[in-house]
Amino acid sequence: MPTQRPSMRRPSSSRLAFAAGASLVAACATALPAQAASPKIVINEAYGGGGNSGATLTNDFVELVNTGASALDLTGYKITYYSASGNLGGTCAIASGSIAASGYFLVQLAKGTGGTDALPTPDASCTAPNLSGTVGSVVLLASDGSTVDTVGYGSTASQFETMPAPGTGNATSVSRTDGKDTDNNSVDFTVGAPTPRNAGSVTPPDPDPVVATIAEIQGTGAATPLGGQRVTTTGVVTASYPTGGFNGFYVQTPGSGGTAKAAGEASDGIFVFTVAAPTATIGDCYTITGIPAEFNGLTQLTKPVLTSAADCAPVKATALDAPPVTDAGKEAYEGMLVEPVGTYTITNNFDLNSFGQLGLASGTEPLWTATDRVVPSEAAAFEAEQAKRYITLDDGSSWNYLTNATAKRSPLPYLSQATPRRTGSHFSFTAPVILDYRFQWNYQPTGQVVGADAGFVTSENDRPTAAPAVGGDLKIGGMNVLNYFTDLGQDEPGCQPYLDMYGTPVASNGCLVRGAYTPAALQDQQDKIVAALAALDADVVGLQEVENSARFGHDRDAALRTLTEALNAKVGAGTYAYVASPPITPVSEDVIRPAFIYKAATVTPINTTVLLESPAFANARQPIGQKFEGNASGKQFVVIANHFKSKGSGADDGTGQGLSNPSREAQARDVTAWADQIWPGEAIFQIGDFNAYSKETPVQIIEAAGYTDLVRTFNPESTSYQFGGRLGSLDHAFANAKALAMVSGADDVNINADESVAMQYSRRNYNIVDFYQPTMYAASDHDPVLVGIIAPKLPVITSTQDCKRFGFTVADYQLGDQLRIEGTWVNRPQSLTVAITEAGWTSGIKPTWKNATAVVIRAGVVLERTRVSITKEASCRPN
Repeated sequence: MPTQRPSMRRPSSSRLAFAAGASLVAACATALPAQAASPKIVINEAYGGGGNSGATLTNDFVELVNTGASALDLTGYKITYYSASGNLGGTCAIASGSIAASGYFLVQLAKGTGGTDALPTPDASCTAPNLSGTVGSVVLLASDGSTVDTVGYGSTASQFETMPAPGTGNATSVSRTDGKDTDNNSVDFTVGAPTPRNAGSVTPPDPDPVVATIAEIQGTGAATPLGGQRVTTTGVVTASYPTGGFNGFYVQTPGSGGTAKAAGEASDGIFVFTVAAPTATIGDCYTITGIPAEFNGLTQLTKPVLTSAADCAPVKATALDAPPVTDAGKEAYEGMLVEPVGTYTITNNFDLNSFGQLGLASGTEPLWTATDRVVPSEAAAFEAEQAKRYITLDDGSSWNYLTNATAKRSPLPYLSQATPRRTGSHFSFTAPVILDYRFQWNYQPTGQVVGADAGFVTSENDRPTAAPAVGGDLKIGGMNVLNYFTDLGQDEPGCQPYLDMYGTPVASNGCLVRGAYTPAALQDQQDKIVAALAALDADVVGLQEVENSARFGHDRDAALRTLTEALNAKVGAGTYAYVASPPITPVSEDVIRPAFIYKAATVTPINTTVLLESPAFANARQPIGQKFEGNASGKQFVVIANHFKSKGSGADDGTGQGLSNPSREAQARDVTAWADQIWPGEAIFQIGDFNAYSKETPVQIIEAAGYTDLVRTFNPESTSYQFGGRLGSLDHAFANAKALAMVSGADDVNINADESVAMQYSRRNYNIVDFYQPTMYAASDHDPVLVGIIAPKLPVITSTQDCKRFGFTVADYQLGDQLRIEGTWVNRPQSLTVAITEAGWTSGIKPTWKNATAVVIRAGVVLERTRVSITKEASCRPN
């Protein structure tokens, strides 16, 4: 499975405790400055839920307002709409009409099939565009085609000014609260019930503010019951964010906190949005007049006017043994100071590299990929239960560290080589935080976190320093090397790179070449892979995602040879050799392939490697199989290296096992049947990246064919991959019954999947801190697997002789081994087979003996490498 590339924007604003599934690569949205041909006309309100389920109004609409002092002609103006993907969704041309000073102009758009109420009489009407009810962009164009105003709503809007306005629903619109245009949609617009106004509408005077407690402003539901009204309240500052883009602070009702709340109770805390950097400091107390509004699920006070207040009782943090399990339970604490107690486990560090966030699970275990623990039919229930333990630790900022130039120049929060924040590692809090909702439920620090030393959290550094002990005499490994290509992106016509913060190319972006873009990046990648392989120290290694150099006009093994040479440069010349490709290879192959390297001093390949050519693997990589023999034992075994179809493309069979699951099922059937056909009766190991979790049907098919999942047997809690905040194993080592009898242990080598992607070679210098090191950590996005096998030493035969007798003793033999002796004595050929004993065997008095050989037989197999031959010494022969 390819590595996860970070999304370019925050996740969906859907109010879920955790949105399961993959992070997807999103098109970079366009932040537009206001380009007003007439700065006096702005889009005042946009509504896309007309006629949708739950809507009252039958039509979408756009409302314009003239903030100037004189009427303006709108003839020839156009309203254009763009979807979240950036596609033009339609245009409405205003044929004629004018907008009065301080007046409104209502443009009626597409009609839905639902709703009960018509709009007020529109000033212009079109049957298109059909606006999205949740996310989109509306652009007002002047008669000369220039842009007058742009409003993007929803976090993934494709066009917007500075930042998009909050997303809407079928019963809500985005509207300006006072007609001001600061060129920042997120500041200028709030979400509320649609209020369409036409040219005949008049702006009512502002009412006096309502005096309300913070709990009354918050209400007992997900949204404030006082939205759009001016209110006055009093609160103590509990957190403040003058940097990082939040531009505001949290306040809490004086004297509140310290007592647990139940679902359905109102929160005593709220965020105050100040637009610019706030000057409020923690402990200050203010009387605040502002307008309650919702921003992507967070209740906040906008357009605040502050007055210092005295004699405010201090607030207390409320201890939480774990995050409340329901949204309603969390709502009761939204914006309040809380103190998480007990142990948490890091279960997601992917967004640490982009949004400075860590996904945490309460308790001592991470969250598992459901189908790694239960069969697919039980996965939904399993996931629903464990998701109750999930919450995000944010960094007190809205920065995207991949796209924000200021953020790139600031050290990533929480992360360093000393504090790698690996998934599966334990985590705890030493000071209170805010419980808030910004795109998901978060523990929010009380100020922006800059750099690794957060001060209010601690976590263990559980990086392994060596491969796990698996016992045995030989070791078999498997490792996905994350698109190791010696052909470079810079040499592929049309190939574009991913760039670091300085504009330097690093990795190839969507090219035939899937690895490094430059020689320097390849060296970075290779150093990490070599360090990992050296630590693995296996006698046989099945590799995945090695470049198929034949696709680039070279010898098929060119990249494999380069990697082997680099490994030997580190561990010693001649230590490893690679298994050459067979003479005939498939006509059509992927640009990546499985491959083998092995220690020449400990094992020897028997015959040539064999490729499985099957239609089932037309969309994947053909498995390769190789028989090996232990040099010290003569023990033979077969290893098949696999790389099944990924979960990222193809058809969805609806079983919850990712895309292309039927392909992986067919591949599992074919590779097990093929193994029995080519190597009947042999000890067979199937290793590699199967792109199937431990309880999914492809794994069930392999196990039904007589194979045992070794890592799940010897270390059931181990995992090899993280995705979507869940840990599971896509990488496996399977053994048939004969191979299983040889196995001494098996485990994942947890050096890759638990690491932040910031540590990978392809993210080098994305941040002002260079997280790259030429170590084994984050050499790939998959963990290697390692299997120990018992292959005892070959017996060693020692001969003895004198003129009248001869004999043999045997060392390192096993119970049941036999010794076969052949030779010439008593003037004729002789042979016999005897059980081996500590005393050995002697011929007795045989003056006429001439020569003899001895060889060990084990389980009916002649161990030819043990054979010893002797001839009677010349001095003993008669003249």
